[in-house]
Amino acid sequence: MSSDLPPVPRHVAVIMDGNGRWANERGLPRAAGHEAGAESVRAIVRACGHIGIEALTLFSFSTENWGRPDDEVDALMTLLATYLVEQREELMENRVRLLGIGELDRLPTDVRDLLTEATRVTADNDGLRLTLALSYGSRAEIVDAVRTLATEVSSGTLRPEEIEEQVITDRLYTAGLPDPDLLIRTSGEMRLSNFLLWQLAYAELYVTEVYWPDFRRPHLEVALAAYAQRRRRFGRTDEQLEAEP
Repeated sequence: MSSDLPPVPRHVAVIMDGNGRWANERGLPRAAGHEAGAESVRAIVRACGHIGIEALTLFSFSTENWGRPDDEVDALMTLLATYLVEQREELMENRVRLLGIGELDRLPTDVRDLLTEATRVTADNDGLRLTLALSYGSRAEIVDAVRTLATEVSSGTLRPEEIEEQVITDRLYTAGLPDPDLLIRTSGEMRLSNFLLWQLAYAELYVTEVYWPDFRRPHLEVALAAYAQRRRRFGRTDEQLEAEP
């Protein structure tokens, strides 16, 4: 774990924004921005593993993104498939455990199969837990959790009075992951964009004007340094925190 950036968050979530604007400013097609953004994914996954972050969740493709032009969606799916093939060896070398969350049944069959295989072969790795949010929307995730709870109550396996925060958390796509400590959003936009709405309740937020294709380890370290200066109160006062052992 990096000694010059204490404390390091256990879980970092990233809204990878700005690929299209990066490409437009250079007179390039949007697909070129996504290709450049894929290089940032590789760099940040390596950096997080080296720094000692336990979990990294990347907002890779939202449910709303299905409404983009077909050629852009096709390019994104091709990039995802390429990543899952080309990066598998490096994921194994760095002991990265891969997981996909979202409405994965909407992914093209070949991409879904590659994701399933990558998830399987990395399942026993004990390093960084890399989660790709694909065809993901937080409201849909919460709706799915509520439906699961309703089914359990209806079947008699769960009583309404037993429903508490942890019970809901355990039925989200991210079950088993700690809540993010830090959310990074690139490109300067001040929105959560339907990403991990439940899980980000107490996360520290960091927004940078840097577009995702330009985001590299030095930018990550600036975000982590900012995080290290925050005092996380979780609703308590400074006096209460100071009184804790």
